[in-house]
Amino acid sequence: MTELNRALAGAAEKGIISAHQVRDLEVYLAGRGFRFGPAASDAAADRADAALDARAAEDSEQPRFIRGFHDILITIGIVVVLIGLWGLTGPLATLPVILVLAEILVRRQRLALPSVVLTLALVHWVAMTSMWLVDDHEDTWHPLTFTLVYVATFPIPLALFYWRYRVPLALAGLVLSIALTCVVAVLLAFERALGIDVANPDYVLLLPLTLLVGALAVFAIAMRYDVSDPQRLTTRSDIAFWLHLAAAPALLYSLMGLVFLVNGGATWWDGQASFNQAASAIVIVAVFMLVGLVIDRRAFVTSGLLSLGGAIWTVLSKTNASLDSYVFIALAVVGVTVLFIGIFWQRLRRMVIDLLPETITARLHAAP
Repeated sequence: MTELNRALAGAAEKGIISAHQVRDLEVYLAGRGFRFGPAASDAAADRADAALDARAAEDSEQPRFIRGFHDILITIGIVVVLIGLWGLTGPLATLPVILVLAEILVRRQRLALPSVVLTLALVHWVAMTSMWLVDDHEDTWHPLTFTLVYVATFPIPLALFYWRYRVPLALAGLVLSIALTCVVAVLLAFERALGIDVANPDYVLLLPLTLLVGALAVFAIAMRYDVSDPQRLTTRSDIAFWLHLAAAPALLYSLMGLVFLVNGGATWWDGQASFNQAASAIVIVAVFMLVGLVIDRRAFVTSGLLSLGGAIWTVLSKTNASLDSYVFIALAVVGVTVLFIGIFWQRLRRMVIDLLPETITARLHAAP
C-alpha cells in the first residue's frame, strides 16, 4: 500500500487534507485490515502542517477584488479619467461616465477591482453632490437635521447600483448607510421628542450607546452573510468582509467611548486617562482579537491596534519611564502582537475553535 501512502502524502502537501487527517485515515484503514508502508516522519508531517497553515492563512479571508494585473491597469485608467473629469466638469459629467464604465467593466466584463473603485467613485459623487445641495442650510438647520438629510441621500443610489451591478461593496455600503441614517434619526428623535440634548454632559453616553446598537446591527448582518457561506465560495463572503470591515471599528470605538467619555472626554494623548481606563481598553482589544479568531476575520484584530498602542502609552506614562522609552515600547508591543497573531493565526484559531461547542463551530469558517 505504499502507493496509497504516497497519494495521501501528496494530498497533504497540496493542502487537500492535513497531515493529521492523513494519520487518522491510516489508522482507520489499518483497523480494517489494510497494510501500509512506513509512515511519514514527524518532521515531514510538521512541514506539511506548516505548509497547510500558510496556505489556509492566505485563503481564509481573500475577498475577490484583485484577480490580476489587468484589473490593476484598468483601475488606474478609471481613477485618472474620473479625477480629470471631476476637475474639468465637476459632478455634472462624472456620474454618466461612472455608469457607462460600470456597464462595460462590471456588468459585461465582470472585472473585480474596477467594480470596487467604481462603487467608491459613486459614493464620492453622492457625498460631494449631497454636500453641495444641503450646504446652504448648514447654518439654518439643526446639526442633527443637517446630518440626517445628508446621510439619507446615500441608501437609494447604493441600492440602485447594487440592483444593477451586484457589487458586494455596494450592498455593504447600503447596509452601513441605512444603519448610520437610523442612528442619526434616533438621536434626533431623542432631542425632538424627549428634549434630550446629546451634547449635554449629563447625557454624554447616549451617543456611544446609540452607535453601539447600530454597529451591533451591522455586525449581526455581517454574521448572517458569513454563516450562510461558511466555505467562503460566493459573493456573500465578500459582502460579509466589507461589513465586518465597517462594523469592527464602529463597535470598538463605541465601546471606547463608553470607557473614556465618563471622564470628561479624556483621551490617551492628553495624559488624563486613568490606569483603569487603559486596562479596560486592553481588555476590549483582547476580546476583539478573540472574536476575530473565532469568526476568522482579521478586521477585528487590526481595528484595535491604535487603541492597544494608546492603552500601553497610558500605562507606561503612569510610570517614571521617559517619553522616548514608552513611545517605542508601545510601538514594539503592538508590532510583536501583530506578528505573533499573523504568523500563528491558524494555530491560535484551532485552539480557540476546539474550545467551542460543535453547534457553533459547524456554522463558522472551518479551521484547518
